[in-house]
Amino acid sequence: MQFTTGKPEMAQPETAKADVDKLRTNEKKWTKALMATGWSAFPNIIIEKQQALGLDALDMNIIIHLVQYWWLPDNLPHPSVETIAKSIGVTPRTIQKRIAALEALKLLGREERRNTPNGSMTNRYHFDGLIEAARPFALEKAAEIKKAAQERSDRLKRKKPQLVVDNDA
Repeated sequence: MQFTTGKPEMAQPETAKADVDKLRTNEKKWTKALMATGWSAFPNIIIEKQQALGLDALDMNIIIHLVQYWWLPDNLPHPSVETIAKSIGVTPRTIQKRIAALEALKLLGREERRNTPNGSMTNRYHFDGLIEAARPFALEKAAEIKKAAQERSDRLKRKKPQLVVDNDA
């Protein structure tokens, strides 16, 4: 899974053109002004299956907020609880409780960073559990998409009459 800030200049050379094309497509939908502030990729299956995954609206909001800070696979997001709470409009304690609940469901992982003598740094969060929980839904959806594409292809083949050239005539 890869998330991006939507800044094509940070992309690898082989994917730069694809990223630029995605950005242009998104600019057509959301406007250049909005896209210039950054954007995040997020799997649709998690949105579609949020109830089946045990996520409520606040959980999804927290996850989306964390995702906007996940730019590179090996640099886990680490916004403060206060930052998330302020953005969403709830108390920091509410965020702490919901993150603890997401951890209990094994959907979100939290790495505490207590390596300073004067306190702690912000936690790092990972989505390994959420990714693993969503994987069966994604595989099922991918199979449905493949089956629908095959049915569509078969249907089109049946509708097209075969052209037969009679060389003996």
